[in-house]
Amino acid sequence: MSKKTAVAVGRRMPWGRYLRNNFALYTMIIPGVVTLILFNYLPMFGIVMAFQKFKPAKGFFRSPWADPLFKYFIQMVKDPFFMRCVRNTLILGVETLIFSFPAPIVFALLINELKDGPFKRVSQTISYMPYFLSTVIVVGCMKSILSISDGPINVLIEMCGGEKINFFNSREWFRPMYIISGIWQTVGYNSIIYLAAISGIDTQMYEAAVIDGATRIQQIIHITLPSIMPTMVILLIFAVSGIVGNDFQKILLMYNATVYETADVINTYVFRAGIEGAQFSYTAAVGLTMSVVSFLLLVLTNAVARKVNETSLW
Repeated sequence: MSKKTAVAVGRRMPWGRYLRNNFALYTMIIPGVVTLILFNYLPMFGIVMAFQKFKPAKGFFRSPWADPLFKYFIQMVKDPFFMRCVRNTLILGVETLIFSFPAPIVFALLINELKDGPFKRVSQTISYMPYFLSTVIVVGCMKSILSISDGPINVLIEMCGGEKINFFNSREWFRPMYIISGIWQTVGYNSIIYLAAISGIDTQMYEAAVIDGATRIQQIIHITLPSIMPTMVILLIFAVSGIVGNDFQKILLMYNATVYETADVINTYVFRAGIEGAQFSYTAAVGLTMSVVSFLLLVLTNAVARKVNETSLW
């Protein structure tokens, strides 16, 4: 390479020329950037409500500041119903993580073991379908299947000599129903990422393992799982940070006053206090606190992952 060519290669392209060369690509991201700004960044200005005695008629700029400034955060900590919601949110979030996170990994491994053919394609298609059903339809199906009067599950229990169970009015059954229905709804769709990671594994590694006499289980343990470990770690980081963000819509459709003891979480509490009770400043303080907790969980999990597995978001 000549000296003139080397200088040309090393020189940075002017920003204006670079933008003209890639104008079509930047145009494609404009709708996403605008949506992100409108619905994710501009609403963040509402955080100021947590420190104000907010009145909708006066708006952000004329509402008086709270006295003391952290009045609603203090009220939040002292509220016994809020602390119950925190406990329920953490329990439900941790249980969901324990059972829901491994499910798509296991499913992807099972699908990968099937030979290419109609059965494999049909199985994958059927597993994806529940993800595209609305939460209203999913909960409606659950109420029909688990109905105490003529639901097939209770009919089967009665045929086996047991007593019918009022699932939707039972505190003990709320969490299992929420977790199991969530796994059924998302396991197929979430497995797509793992199947994509598995498809990128060098087949020569499996061929060498077969020559060495490795069984299918040994190949999964020593080749497949280590190869998709970076993908698993990244998704685990996101999953841990989402522990405090339960599926608000599903819980709202499933729960009632009889199961508040185990079903009432922070999101439903904020809905009742903010929308129904018009406590805008108080619920803004709750929402800000939960956002900070999620961010801290994300940072902590990322740091642990980087130290243990050397795979992280940053």
